[in-house]
Amino acid sequence: MKTLKTLLTAFLMVITIGTFADELNTSNKLSIDYALKSYLDAVSEGKIKGFADVLDGDVKFTVTRGEKIVNYSKSEMLSSLKSSEGVKQNCTTEYAIVEQNSTQTIVRVTQKYEEFTRINFVTFNNTSKGWKITNVSSSFS
Repeated sequence: MKTLKTLLTAFLMVITIGTFADELNTSNKLSIDYALKSYLDAVSEGKIKGFADVLDGDVKFTVTRGEKIVNYSKSEMLSSLKSSEGVKQNCTTEYAIVEQNSTQTIVRVTQKYEEFTRINFVTFNNTSKGWKITNVSSSFS
């Protein structure tokens, strides 16, 4: 009987620790840090696994090229990134938080290539499902 109690106690401890670890992992995936890292990994490193999870359903991608403005939907952007999955961009990537509060964060992501610079303003909103990217506006100089 004592062995059964010991095994039951050990089993309950394993389940409790596993549940706690899952809660921490889920909590991390809801954070602004996770959402920002997912964006940086996707656009700079070609690591798109999990990227769709940090995109809001109505996310809008806007690219300004001279006088032309092109808009992309979530599915169009994911399709584009999927075609370059695993491709590391030949640039240096830096970011700076432009504005941050409890409901919204705006981050400037600069990708410096040899011939040009791409500047992305990424808007994150704190939703009921965690921090999500709601808007990305890109321009080239």
